[in-house]
Amino acid sequence: MSETQRITFDKAVMGGKPCVRGLRVTVGTVVGLLAAGRTAEQVLAAYPYLEPADIQACLAYAAWRSEEAEVPLP
Repeated sequence: MSETQRITFDKAVMGGKPCVRGLRVTVGTVVGLLAAGRTAEQVLAAYPYLEPADIQACLAYAAWRSEEAEVPLP
């Protein structure tokens, strides 16, 4: 599974926020925990159904999203 396939969007899961593999764990949750000082190992211990590649995918998605520019529609 590639990094891009690990991040999913489904309006029925967490209101359509970007999630990890359709699970009820958002990219924001994972990145927020890392930003708060948790290690990847601590995140994996707290969410044992996550894989190390999921954390990498969350970071890659967050980096890509931070570079994206939103343009309002007329």
